[in-house]
Amino acid sequence: MEGTIRILMIDDHPMIIEGYQNTLLFTKKDNQHLEIDIANNCDEAIYYMDKSLKTARPYDVLFVDISLPPSTDGTMSSGEDLAVHARTILPKAKIVILTMFNESYRIHNIIQTIDPDGFLIKSDLTSSELASAFQAVLNNPPFYSGTVNSYLKKTITSDIYVDEKNRKILHLLSQGVKTKNLAEHLDLSLSAVEKRKKQLKSLFVVEDGEDETLINEARKKGFI
Repeated sequence: MEGTIRILMIDDHPMIIEGYQNTLLFTKKDNQHLEIDIANNCDEAIYYMDKSLKTARPYDVLFVDISLPPSTDGTMSSGEDLAVHARTILPKAKIVILTMFNESYRIHNIIQTIDPDGFLIKSDLTSSELASAFQAVLNNPPFYSGTVNSYLKKTITSDIYVDEKNRKILHLLSQGVKTKNLAEHLDLSLSAVEKRKKQLKSLFVVEDGEDETLINEARKKGFI
């Protein structure tokens, strides 16, 4: 992609944003001119997105941090909500997700709800990876960082199908939530939770029937 590229960077840590900005400006191609706006929370991000539409200069790329303070009106509680909103109002914009979260459950959720053009785990991130990701997202998306790719490989090579509710059960169990308390988190009856746990133990061939063994097997296969 050549010419003017309009970018909105959304992160609540000014120093991190400054680092991203400097990296992109320093590594851009000679025929690329970058116009970068910065938002530190959901409210500012919505303001900039709306303004870009009003002025008929929509953004080409959005960098969205998942951990953001919620919007004042309560409609957006995180960068995830913001990215879903951006998909609707800026359908042509490339969305790059940046996050500290590296649990499989969160990665899966973000891919399902946003289908990002770029997905970077902050602990993996170097300046050169950010530069590569930016050019790849412009020209040949998607670009996923190492942690995301290894998670995807594990779940693709596994022939086990685990739906969203079952993933949540695995995630909650791994967080130490007791079976009797799972129902309130999942909008399911206790008997439905028990039934799903039984299915999961059968899927993951848990012979001793222990929750801990189930969690370990699910983790090995990249589901947690």
